[in-house]
Amino acid sequence: MTAYLLRRGGQTLLTLLVMSILVFVGVYLVGNPVDVMISATATPQERAELIVRMGLDQPVWVQYWHFLKGALSGDLGNSFLYNRPALGLIFERMPATLELAFSALFLGLVFGIPLGVIAGLRPSKPESRGIMAFSILGFSLPTFWVGLMMILLFAVKLDILPASGRGETVNVLGVPLSIFTTDGLSHIFLPALNLALFKISLVIRLTRAGVSEALQSEYVRFARAKGVSEWRIVFLHVLKNTLIPLITVVGLELGALIAFAVVTETIFSWPGMGKLIIDAITTLDRPVILAYLMITVLMFTVINLIVDLTYTLVDPRVKIDGGSE
Repeated sequence: MTAYLLRRGGQTLLTLLVMSILVFVGVYLVGNPVDVMISATATPQERAELIVRMGLDQPVWVQYWHFLKGALSGDLGNSFLYNRPALGLIFERMPATLELAFSALFLGLVFGIPLGVIAGLRPSKPESRGIMAFSILGFSLPTFWVGLMMILLFAVKLDILPASGRGETVNVLGVPLSIFTTDGLSHIFLPALNLALFKISLVIRLTRAGVSEALQSEYVRFARAKGVSEWRIVFLHVLKNTLIPLITVVGLELGALIAFAVVTETIFSWPGMGKLIIDAITTLDRPVILAYLMITVLMFTVINLIVDLTYTLVDPRVKIDGGSE
């Protein structure tokens, strides 16, 4: 267990190092933040002073070395635009993004698993075909278009849900959350559903495939021969054996929800990390871009580690070193 955690920790550090180099060089080569920040009427002297103050007069390897030293102490630099620690800006916006991502994941599981079970148990029925048709739409329709249609229908035409913002929040252990207020729930429903549509379709297909495969297995046939009720077979035998692929995908998709909620946050003006990174890219705010990507990579690796550890709880045959009995 200890050796496994140390190995995964080393892999995470190496991934962060390589990613930081690629991102730093990539951002360095794309544009000049001084051109975005400084006034068009600024004098050459003012421009030169700003370049020195921001440390952009030094070679790229020197700038990266300063960034790396600061990162080892938890300092990822100050935002060029806000003149505040980039990490602090990310952490301020993180609760809103995490709340949106977990809400979308919850909707994906609540709708996806039951619909997938129905489609797997009755593959030739009209309702199953309708469910699979819905899953195709969930995969095919672009997120931004679905979001705009939701705003047009529920906010403009029907006027029953707000189109933007986070609504009223309450502090839970010092973290502002909107899901515990009625106003907050009304604000988060549309963006969470928009973000969850692809995940619902994915869970439907995974669950359907797992159920269909499990129903053909010997242990299900043996249970039926013993006279075990159908609901016990479904809940105790069939669903249990669909958990491994579901855990894998849910874990990875949670990281994707957190990292790629940019479009949804932009459409619904959700004050999360996605909207912050869009603003940072627009103004070439390098410290914020780097901090966002480093946090994203770290979250992906931690989530993957949790998924691997969860395997041992679901299936005792799975060993923590990646082998099996």
